[in-house]
Amino acid sequence: MKKQDKFSASRRDFIKHSSLGIVCSAPLAGGVVGSLLSSPVVAAEQSTVMTAAHWGPLGVVIENGKVVKSGPAIEAPIVNELQSVVSEQLYSDTRVKYPMVRKGYLEGNKDTTLRGHDEWVRVSWDKAFELVANEMKRVRDTYGAKGIYAGSYGWYSSGALHAARTLLHRYLNVTGGFVGSKGDYSTGAAQVIMPHVLGTIEVYEQQTSWEDILEHSDIVVLWSANPITTLRISWTSTDQKGLEYFKKLKESGKRIICIDPVRSESCEYLGAEWIPINTATDVPLMLGIAHTLVSADKHDKEFLKKYTSGYDKFESYLLGKTDGQPKDAVWASKLTGIPVDTIKKLAEDFSTKRAMLMGGWGMQRQRHGEQSHWMLVTLASMIGQIGLPGGGFGLSYHYANGGVPTVTGGIIGSITANPSVKAGEKTWLDETSKMAFPVARVADALLNPGKTIKYNGTEITYPDIKLVYWAGGNPFVHHQDTNTLVKAFQKPETFIVNEVNWTPTARMADIVLPVTTSYERNDLTMSGDYSMMNIYPMKQVVPPQFEAKSDYDIFAELAKRAGVGEQFTEKKSEMDWLKEFYQTAFDAARKNRVLMPKFEKFWEENKPITFKASEKAKKWIRYEDFRKDPLLNPLGTPSGKIEIYSDVVAKMNYEDCKGYPSWMEPAEFAGNATAEAPLALVTPHPYYRLHSQLAYTSLREKYAVNDREPVLIHKDDAAARGIANGDIVRIFNQRGQVLAGAVVTDGIIKGTVALHEGAWYDPADLGKSEKPLCKNGCPNVLTRDEGTSNLAQGNSPNTCTVQVEKFSGEVPEVTVFKQPKYKES
Repeated sequence: MKKQDKFSASRRDFIKHSSLGIVCSAPLAGGVVGSLLSSPVVAAEQSTVMTAAHWGPLGVVIENGKVVKSGPAIEAPIVNELQSVVSEQLYSDTRVKYPMVRKGYLEGNKDTTLRGHDEWVRVSWDKAFELVANEMKRVRDTYGAKGIYAGSYGWYSSGALHAARTLLHRYLNVTGGFVGSKGDYSTGAAQVIMPHVLGTIEVYEQQTSWEDILEHSDIVVLWSANPITTLRISWTSTDQKGLEYFKKLKESGKRIICIDPVRSESCEYLGAEWIPINTATDVPLMLGIAHTLVSADKHDKEFLKKYTSGYDKFESYLLGKTDGQPKDAVWASKLTGIPVDTIKKLAEDFSTKRAMLMGGWGMQRQRHGEQSHWMLVTLASMIGQIGLPGGGFGLSYHYANGGVPTVTGGIIGSITANPSVKAGEKTWLDETSKMAFPVARVADALLNPGKTIKYNGTEITYPDIKLVYWAGGNPFVHHQDTNTLVKAFQKPETFIVNEVNWTPTARMADIVLPVTTSYERNDLTMSGDYSMMNIYPMKQVVPPQFEAKSDYDIFAELAKRAGVGEQFTEKKSEMDWLKEFYQTAFDAARKNRVLMPKFEKFWEENKPITFKASEKAKKWIRYEDFRKDPLLNPLGTPSGKIEIYSDVVAKMNYEDCKGYPSWMEPAEFAGNATAEAPLALVTPHPYYRLHSQLAYTSLREKYAVNDREPVLIHKDDAAARGIANGDIVRIFNQRGQVLAGAVVTDGIIKGTVALHEGAWYDPADLGKSEKPLCKNGCPNVLTRDEGTSNLAQGNSPNTCTVQVEKFSGEVPEVTVFKQPKYKES
């Protein structure tokens, strides 16, 4: 076999056994569970229950009180294996089965460095409630609301009632307040800059209808976006209509371009043109295209004059009049690794064809991340197709089925974090809102109480946090620079976690309370965060397993012990809340002249309610009204226009975020890699899990290489290091080291390696080493914990370089998916 053939075979083998092979499979007729929902009783001892999760509506088969099978309740256009592992979520060896307390903490040992490697002690629920209630009261009485941080993240579960973050905040609000956070990890930079540019958050808003794109677009560009992976899930619950539309796009024969360091699942599935780009250089590429447009006099001067503000200041920078460096295609090529002719051809094609630029969020998760989406909007403005059929830009087509037409129907209600405050009662909301800091700065805040940082034109001073309560989330996988995070979480006096599984975060806690999965309780959710197409019943599939309790019941009991139980529950049961939430949708639907069954009938029927989109919704175009009449439909910016130059941002005087979009070289990227860390690292979303969720299931067998996370490495980079397909490698830099399994491929740009985010942190020598070896390949051990800029202070994991070498010596076992040892109290 020739050398090239060997690499090709390796690539084919990887595709066959990974997501890239699965997404190319034929659509599944009738769904994995076939007609389960239409045949409620499959056998005398079997039944099927409908529920839902982030990965869609599910038919779950129960036999003799135990889940034996699960799959999609609605036919999926592309196989979604995430729907097949309900039983493993319920019965996995990773589950937290009982209330647990760290031995040293229970004995009064104040040494917080024992977190993560101390012994565990099983306690009763009464003892656990007593410990938590007393500690909450002690900290609140001693330090006030500023001593308690509510650490939580919303991806934990779907559901209108059992939303862990909301319930945690509700409990802390009724008992006296807490320190919260601003923003999120997904769009930390974009959601702060976009209001200055477009007058709206933009990243979580409806997109131009897919029906319009399929009719009018000539070119669809997936820019740092991988929708075939990310549309397998949704913030509420996916109905997979987004995947269905991408399937139609594939079948349409339209030109599709993927700009990405990795030849992604989407690029493979769609048969798209792949333009490999150096990580963190999207802004130079956009500038190179923009410069070409101006040089060829193909930028839309009329659009820029009528609909934008400050373009002239940006153009001076673009042409090099402000800094002596024209941002032409030659300059851009050197930074991006993309040929000059390709850059010029993109400029020509975008200006002569109707193009939809679908921007992903990975390119703003880097140092100076604010610039990427600001520059994308600027480029779209220069092309001049914003507000036209099939043209412009969109920042949410890859997320939660954006672009699926919004339906006419009703939207269910949900539990709130702030129960009604009676007249004259003291509220803590004003106080706690002033103490909130950007979520990506949590380690900095814990390590440096009293430190003041800049943020979006203001200043924030970190409070001195003494207690962290985390419910819903896994920061020891999600947050950057894990070794620094370990030190940060050794600072608080107490760390409490509500968890389903023994995640790396649960293992770092003092008190761990076992909570139910969504399959062990009743709830409601909707599908398609933008379309709101379906209402799904989330029926309890089995009783709570082991000694797990729902977050609602846990916080209700803690609120009761604090003397505010009725304020938390409002004297309502689980089903009382669900009926109320459903009634909200029922009343709205009736106003819209849409029929819905009464709650009792809906719940009994065991199937979703589906609303329809109007013809107007199917033809909806984002910014169409603004384009037709910018005076009657101004944007929410000071000028009412698209602000290519923002006077507000300029007056903040931040060196790392100017008044117009610009390129600022990050501390670590392919263009300044060193001999010690010569390879850029990119951390894409995984195909077989949701962030760190489902990492412990059998789905791991589909992608793990020698029981490690796979790392994609270009064949030339591998050859230079003597690395072969399947080798276990050590990836390292000044922040840490991890093990991974090598996937040698030509499907990644040379000089970059890809390690998917969400791998569970599994340190070999925690407590014994400053940089313990992560046996399982968690990429955030390697990434920088640095704010995107003084404007947004978002996270910047894709600003990172590493070295890779073949691992020598005895390979340690991955142990993070096993039960930790404990003793009875």
